[in-house]
Amino acid sequence: MDNLPRITSFVRTAEAQSFVGAARVLGLSPSAVGKNVAKLEAALGVRLLHRTTRRVGLTAEGAVFLERCRRIIDDLGDAEIAVSDTRALPHGVLRVSVPTIGYRFLVPHLAAFSATYPHVELDLNCNDRHVDLIGEGIDVAIRSGELADSSLVARTLGTFSFVLCASPTYLEAHGTPASVDDLLIHYGVRFRNPASGHLQPWPIAPDRHPRTVLACSNMEGVRAAAIEGLGMAYMPDFLAEDAVQTGSLLLLLEREVCSQGRFSLVWPSGRLVSSRLRAFIDFATTRLFRVGAAA
Repeated sequence: MDNLPRITSFVRTAEAQSFVGAARVLGLSPSAVGKNVAKLEAALGVRLLHRTTRRVGLTAEGAVFLERCRRIIDDLGDAEIAVSDTRALPHGVLRVSVPTIGYRFLVPHLAAFSATYPHVELDLNCNDRHVDLIGEGIDVAIRSGELADSSLVARTLGTFSFVLCASPTYLEAHGTPASVDDLLIHYGVRFRNPASGHLQPWPIAPDRHPRTVLACSNMEGVRAAAIEGLGMAYMPDFLAEDAVQTGSLLLLLEREVCSQGRFSLVWPSGRLVSSRLRAFIDFATTRLFRVGAAA
């Protein structure tokens, strides 16, 4: 057990690829983390990390040791949860990963969550990157689309629809499309998936995409560009909703646009579910994407 702080320092350093990043997670100084790792290497008699001025990386021995150490830390965490959560109210930090646009459907409910579970601190990671939950220490994520990772447990949150829209300024300058064939003479603002690098398809008509005038890896950027009149855009209905209500965006070809998406909660399988994670799962599945749910 004397090596446990050193093992923890090694694991967090390997995950963050820096002593500074590990120190931030552990609440220690970078020098203290570095000394812990050095002492662990000395005790084992092997080099676990390659060090450069910019980052650290795993040696072959370090990669093997890391997987074993993660299991040890996970098992200890599960043991603590099994003992402490039997009597305690949900408490502690819950790390949640959501897509960039997730704040639009999640944040309006967080005051109610906080009022119900005042001892749970939410740490939101908002980006469109495919996050490695286990490797980055994320407890639960909200993801869209099909889920192929068998190492995760999934719970469907709800569905949403896509809409095609453009600003009044754009339509005044370029005209309003009367059919999908008209899309060929228009300009489009497209979402580029940051994980795959591919442009999001518009399933209205696969061969009737407008000319791409702007590609953006952030849906909020797509929305903003469409409002400014750069081109028409294809986006989730909840993202366009307030702009449509104010007249900043107008819906187009509503009969032809019938595609739907889905959001799910995912968390690592094979792990005990803490009371704070269980509270969030139950709250989110009850409140999010439910018609008439109070904010």
